[in-house]
Amino acid sequence: MSVFKANGLSMEINGQALFRNVDIEVGAGEHIALFGQNGSGKTTLLNGVLGRHSFDEGRLQRFVPLDEWGWLEQAPTTGANLTTTEFVQSAAKERFELKQQLESLQSQLKDEQSDSLWERYSTVYDRFLQLDGYALESEAEATLQRVKLNPSTWALPFQALSGGQKTRAQLARLMIEKPQFIIMDEPTNHLDGETLSWLEEWLQHYSGAVLFVSHDRRFLDRTAHAIYELTVDGSLRYTGGYTAYQEQKAIERQTQVALHKKQEKKRQELMDAINRYQKWFQQAHQAAGNNPVLKAKAKKNVTRFKAKESELERLENEQVKKPRADSKLKIHLDASEFNARKLLKAEELSFSYDDQPMFERVNLSINRGDRIAVIGPNGSGKTTLLKLLIGALAPTAGKVATHPQTKIGYFAQELGNLNNHQTILDSLLSLPDMTQSEARTLLGCFLFKQDDVFKKMRDLSMGEKCRVAFLKLYLSDANLLVLDEPTNFLDVDTREIIEDILQSYPGGIVLVSHDRYLLSKIANRVIQLNNHTVHDYPGGYDEFMQQAKQLDRGAREQHWENERQRLEMTLTQLMTADTTGMSEAEQREQLNDIRSIRQRIGELEKMLDS
Repeated sequence: MSVFKANGLSMEINGQALFRNVDIEVGAGEHIALFGQNGSGKTTLLNGVLGRHSFDEGRLQRFVPLDEWGWLEQAPTTGANLTTTEFVQSAAKERFELKQQLESLQSQLKDEQSDSLWERYSTVYDRFLQLDGYALESEAEATLQRVKLNPSTWALPFQALSGGQKTRAQLARLMIEKPQFIIMDEPTNHLDGETLSWLEEWLQHYSGAVLFVSHDRRFLDRTAHAIYELTVDGSLRYTGGYTAYQEQKAIERQTQVALHKKQEKKRQELMDAINRYQKWFQQAHQAAGNNPVLKAKAKKNVTRFKAKESELERLENEQVKKPRADSKLKIHLDASEFNARKLLKAEELSFSYDDQPMFERVNLSINRGDRIAVIGPNGSGKTTLLKLLIGALAPTAGKVATHPQTKIGYFAQELGNLNNHQTILDSLLSLPDMTQSEARTLLGCFLFKQDDVFKKMRDLSMGEKCRVAFLKLYLSDANLLVLDEPTNFLDVDTREIIEDILQSYPGGIVLVSHDRYLLSKIANRVIQLNNHTVHDYPGGYDEFMQQAKQLDRGAREQHWENERQRLEMTLTQLMTADTTGMSEAEQREQLNDIRSIRQRIGELEKMLDS
């Protein structure tokens, strides 16, 4: 059974085709990724599927009603006047509306005791009880705990939350809503590693259908059953996650190359045959003179080369194009000359914010050739540490010593220093000894094609600005790159170009990123920040995560066991509590609490047994 099916969808923006002839189908229980370059129209397509705008052409069939669809947005606009808990509860539309009505009626009854008001209150209250309304609050809190959203944020306005916190709250809301089909636009944005792992696990066990957009290649590998690649000319479906998609694209390319070669060989054979028959005709025609019999024989060659010309025309009409070479950077990112081993050293480094310690007595060195991944939960101080290392922040105690020849290139700083009034091309031509030809070549390597180079900085998307900022780093002659989320807003093609550059970079790199694919390819050392401590691990990212996973499993099992014991004690207290004097609503709420606790104990026992 299909959840929805689209055929021949097309969309134009300002007379330019964004995409055309797009076919997509999502079946029940399928988890499908929509994949493509920045600007290919993925978010526009999702909004159209949701009915937020119409398509220029095509047919869209929804086999599950829109009110049974869930939507996780990049920048949610709902919940403007709600607390985080209320935002989550609002997924249960009727129960939440009844709850709000009851609260309003209770307030009115303090000032007015009319029969009509009491009758209205009684009607709403009965319906609220019928729908098990008193369970809504405990359900919302349980989901907020599951997504590990700190209880200190539950009473805050939803719109006051950070990007990562909003994503978690939206996920909690979806758990209450229980939609048959979920659409997610960049669900991994702003999430730290722990929450990413949780989301991956949750999706792996989610039985409903999902259509999502993501540039996180590891997330695609772990959650996608299939990928639809979106281009201006349509869409193609590939089974599996990103790694499987790459393998299928490689086979597709090899097949296309082989077919192109075969066609080119056939084309050459036909051209040779045509030339040969033309030559034979001319020779036979001249030799025939006025002899009609010989002239008739000569004309046979005309018939033959005309047949070959027709065959050549058919071949050219069906010709397979030669695959374009991959956009791989063929230039090398150099660092300024640096003969010493040590680039930078932090000694007894401490930093406090609002009298709260963030780091205490940190000691670390950064050497030439180090590729350091800085990881940790959101709010653990990763960006703060980078700013301390580059001197943008002063430590509370300790010091950072930089070698006199160390030249630092800081990604976030480059992003903020872009001149909004310059074109991309002019920003490069303003550099010493930069020629028009060199600038166009560099911009082409960073996927700025043709007229793109004349765009002004103020008109660029965030992805395009990130590419320009990285290009400025490329030209900075730095021997220590400090990169704060350099691949945010970038599509996979651009991420892979940057990975190729960084892998061959001879200087030092300190990198904060949630892109686990990037960290796996680049890092040869890991610095983990957590609970005011800094752990320096002398190995690659995958090694570190494997070791951490083994340690974490034991800690999680202990946490689950502690939670199970605590819940069993609470359950015993509720089961033996004296209900004398309790109202019907209070008794119902207690029963709901008992049911929720039993359900959670069952979940914990399954996790401990797995």
